Amino acid sequence: MILAALVAANLPFLNERWLLAGPLARPRKPLWGRLLELLLLYGIVGGLALALEHRAGQIYPQGWEFYAVTATLFLTLAFPGFVHRYLGQGRRATA
Repeated sequence: MILAALVAANLPFLNERWLLAGPLARPRKPLWGRLLELLLLYGIVGGLALALEHRAGQIYPQGWEFYAVTATLFLTLAFPGFVHRYLGQGRRATA
């Protein structure tokens, strides 16, 4: 599950397509577009985790603290893609 979250968290920063498979963003996707995709992918990975938990047994109810921690973890996992796009070679290659 963590590997799926790592891949999903970095996808918005590694491609220029809208919603990963849509049309190319011209000239580049803005940061707000990448953050919206990141939020959408957080929901998809959370849904996948919920489905796996449901398949394994009873779903344990979660409070807001759980979602705050998992969202923070998802943002932390997105750091390599962000660095590549905005602080590393990704910015120089697309500029």
